[in-house]
Amino acid sequence: MNPISPNPLLGVAMHAVGATFAATCYTPEKRVRGWSWQSYWLTQASFCWFLLPLLGAWLTIPELGAVLREAPTSAMLASFGLGAAYGIGGTAFGISIRHIGFSLTYAIAVGLSSVLGTLIPPLVKGTLGTTLSKPGAEWIVAGIVIGTLGIAGAGWAGRLKERDLSAQQLTGHFSLTKGLLLSLLAGVLSAVYGFALESGEPIADVASAHGAGVWRGNVVYIFSNTGAFLTTSIYCLWLHARHKTLGELVELPAGSEKASLPLNWAMAVVTGLFWYGQFFFYNLGHVRMGHYKFTSWAIHMIMLVLISNLVGIMFREWRQCRRLTHRTIGIALAVLIGAVLLLTYGNYIGELASQ
Repeated sequence: MNPISPNPLLGVAMHAVGATFAATCYTPEKRVRGWSWQSYWLTQASFCWFLLPLLGAWLTIPELGAVLREAPTSAMLASFGLGAAYGIGGTAFGISIRHIGFSLTYAIAVGLSSVLGTLIPPLVKGTLGTTLSKPGAEWIVAGIVIGTLGIAGAGWAGRLKERDLSAQQLTGHFSLTKGLLLSLLAGVLSAVYGFALESGEPIADVASAHGAGVWRGNVVYIFSNTGAFLTTSIYCLWLHARHKTLGELVELPAGSEKASLPLNWAMAVVTGLFWYGQFFFYNLGHVRMGHYKFTSWAIHMIMLVLISNLVGIMFREWRQCRRLTHRTIGIALAVLIGAVLLLTYGNYIGELASQ
């Protein structure tokens, strides 16, 4: 078994790639026509939470069959169960975007997930105090605090945007109450995904013993992501049964002349590929973070909010807003960048001290 050499700078770069995939995974939905939400969501979930995790593990984990036979059953069940809870959060996340847009959903859900998913796992294990007593810890704490403030600032900017669009009668699907509740639910349950990965570490250890190297985390996704697929598919199939829309997966309903079934499938597959891309690169970043590996979740989430807002700007979500709103989001983005730099430096100092 070859040990993985810590490299926090490369790890942060991998997290940036994963966050970019996460921030852009919903953009293909804008080109879907003639499908109900449940058709699009079930199709993309089939790829990101079921097919691609299985394929990714098969391609990157040596002796996968032996790994699965040797891995502890308790770890498999725990990762699967926690992943199922995450699936509920992911579905709430997708619905929330329809009500309050990309920026505000990411700010609320991801902000909450960032704090809970970063601090609670080491706190539950009883290692947080010991970990934060090492060199570089003050930079880590500052990065998490400032990142949380940046996320809150992005959320406030999103609230200002909602007011601006309401004042101009350009709200579309905006519904702050529904979006807020769904975002809070998504934030809490999305943090559970960190526990799903943590619970799957014994499985990854077995994969490492078989030579998986930096790909070791891909075997955990077999359980954490398929758990998410279970709860997601149940909800989507229930919606299909209620609205009698399952048939549109193979034939578009009447009156959808401007829609394209192959394009809908392609956009859903791209969404699933991008969503899985965040998991794939998250693992590649996580295994390189060294002493402060637990900060992976915070780095990923902060970058996700940063990049998602940049995507919102690119798609002109902020075009009709006031100058105050533009300034607020600009300051928030600057704070988020500062938080990423602080966390990166803290990891770098921690790694230097351990050598």
